[in-house]
Amino acid sequence: VQLVESGGGLVQAGGSLSLSCAASGSIFSMYAMAWYRQAPGKQRELVARITSAGSTDYADSVKGRFTISRDGAKDTVYLQMNSLKPEDTAVYYCYAAIRTTELADVGRYWGQGSQVTVSS
Repeated sequence: VQLVESGGGLVQAGGSLSLSCAASGSIFSMYAMAWYRQAPGKQRELVARITSAGSTDYADSVKGRFTISRDGAKDTVYLQMNSLKPEDTAVYYCYAAIRTTELADVGRYWGQGSQVTVSS
């Protein structure tokens, strides 16, 4: 299983960016998907999470500005980021909990990381 991210980049404060993450490979079932981020010198933190049923939750710091969504048919998760702030600057990682076969354990998979830089 591979998670391939796209999007991100450089934007001025107040601007918007979007990220997408497509899963490929042997996927029997996909459960929660999420976006994490890691800023220089800081620990990786959860940004947003979405269950297979579509329930979402967000870090307090991004509520009202970021939106996570998923397309089950495409095994893809998205993150729309609006009203970006310099403190949103980080490497963003997608995450997915995936069962590769009917009898396999649920595994945790990560994308390669995408740089998001917000200038002031």
